[in-house]
Formats: sequence, C-alpha cells, structure tokens
Amino acid sequence: MYRLLYPLRTYLIVSGRFGEEVNVMAADWVTVVSAKPFIVAVSIAPTRYTYHLVKKYREFVISVPSIDMVNDVWIVGSEKGPEKLKKTKFEFVHALKTMTPIIKNALANLECKVIGEHPYGDHVLFVGEVVAYSYREDAFRGGEPQLGIGFLAHIAYDKFTTISKEIITVKR
Repeated sequence: MYRLLYPLRTYLIVSGRFGEEVNVMAADWVTVVSAKPFIVAVSIAPTRYTYHLVKKYREFVISVPSIDMVNDVWIVGSEKGPEKLKKTKFEFVHALKTMTPIIKNALANLECKVIGEHPYGDHVLFVGEVVAYSYREDAFRGGEPQLGIGFLAHIAYDKFTTISKEIITVKR
C-alpha cells in the first residue's frame, strides 16, 4: 500500500505551451535523481491529460505550492482536463528557458526538459533535467527552505498539512 510512505510533499506539474494548451496536475510522486546535473523525476499515469502534453512537448515544470494554494491544488488534483484551470487562481507567466508556463504565485518553479521516460506498472516515470528555476526569496533564504512559509504536504485523499517550524539538529 503506497500510502504507507505518506505524508509526502505535494507539487504541481505544469505541461503544455504558454497561450495554447496548458494543464496542471497535483503530484506527490516527485523526486530528485541527481544533483549534478540537476535531474528530477515525476510519475504520471498515462490516463492523465498532463501525460499526453509531456509526451508531446518533452518538457514540464514542477511548481512548489504553498498552503495558501491548497484549494487550487485540490481542484487540479481531483478534476480532469484543462477546463479545471478556470476554477483556480493560478497566474501563468513565461518561463525562463521552456515554452511551458510557470505559476507566478508558486514558491518555486523548476523548468525541466525530458531526458528519459520509463513505464512502471500503471505509471510512467518522466525524468527531466532542470534547465532553469526561479523561487521566492522569502521561501528559500540562504539556499534553505523557510519552514514557516507554508510548504504543502499531502496526508490522504482530501487532507493536507504544512511542514512544522520545528527544526531538529542532529548531534554529531
């Protein structure tokens, strides 16, 4: 049962082309694959509209939502197709190096070019090299996430939480 790994951070996967066809889906199954070069992976079901756009354009954006965006995250995570975006408050702007738009009100945006895809069970793992990124300075001071900013984590179907400000430093 995959829920034994929860809570997991929740991300938004943006796909498509700015001003043309755009979609956003919520995704918990996102991971870093390499630091140098910066490579990430996201698992997407072939039944999702996002899957078809990533296959078509060979790029995607990982947007980091805050707890303030939880209602929009719920909409894009529970409804299908691009029409759902009309119900959200996402503000799309041009990305730095991809044709896929970024979400202006996200805490961070990572622009990715697909460098691999691997089917596993009922999902496909898209591997992307991060070619550009942007972030809110108040959310990542000194290269570290500021926990009080409201990073979003998914607990179960319709339950979310934010990451606590409590920090534990390991004694060496």
